[in-house]
Amino acid sequence: MSKTDQTAKIRDGNGFIAALDQSGGSTPKALRLYGIDEDAYASEAEMFDLMHAMRSRIAQAPAFTGDKVIGAILFEMTMDRQISGMPTAHYMWNERGVVPFLKVDKGLAEETDGVRLMKPMPDLEALLSRAVAAGVFGTKMRSVIDAANATGIAASVAQQFEVGAVIRAHGLMPIIEPEVTISITDKAEAEDILKEQITRHLDALPDDQQVMLKLTLPETANHYRSLVDHPRVLRVVALSGGYSRDEANDRLAQNKGMVASFSRALTEGLSAQQSDATFNAAISESIESIYQASVAG
Repeated sequence: MSKTDQTAKIRDGNGFIAALDQSGGSTPKALRLYGIDEDAYASEAEMFDLMHAMRSRIAQAPAFTGDKVIGAILFEMTMDRQISGMPTAHYMWNERGVVPFLKVDKGLAEETDGVRLMKPMPDLEALLSRAVAAGVFGTKMRSVIDAANATGIAASVAQQFEVGAVIRAHGLMPIIEPEVTISITDKAEAEDILKEQITRHLDALPDDQQVMLKLTLPETANHYRSLVDHPRVLRVVALSGGYSRDEANDRLAQNKGMVASFSRALTEGLSAQQSDATFNAAISESIESIYQASVAG
């Protein structure tokens, strides 16, 4: 199947994108929630081996197929490894029908003007070339908005679209992710500024270019509907942002046209100690609930 097939799956497919891209900073917490404490590994290499085993277990679960999971975001080290004897991106698409994406950012800079921009990515061009060779369809990069600061939000969105242009030049689909922190008191105001800034950059894109957007579930249902319908947007996906799976699903179901791209909410309730039967039942239930919330709109 071709890039055209993958584009159609992401644009039109019923389902959601699984975020399996925990990086060095978030991996210990993800493993802890999975029932593996930090005393279970003695090095970063062992930590990432355990994380890959968790991701592989999810990807090989009977319910993890393109019927309900239309895409998966991979960590760089995951892309470089194998599942079932196959390079991960090829396994995702050829065996599971799941479109592979790659997390490309290198983490967050210190807060300035109420936002945390992405750290510099000096090796981005080389990483994008590797992603293309590995059969990856698109990328994801995250910055964070901690206040309704117009200057900061403008800088965050500008950085996202600037890097997105580099990604597009490699023939990859960028997922633009300026996350709004769910706990801030001026979240709704930040979302108003964010939508205005994103719209301005989308309107400036050439007619033949599109991006994807990954956004925090908004305070007002359908706040981002104009972005969902924008001709320069392939798909809008939602991050769970720390909401429980139930709350994230409830909020998502109220937002027409948005689908999930959950990480922690997807793996909630999974444990390394579960038998395969129990684990597969738990991930199946998780996938089903997120799928239903994604198609509800």
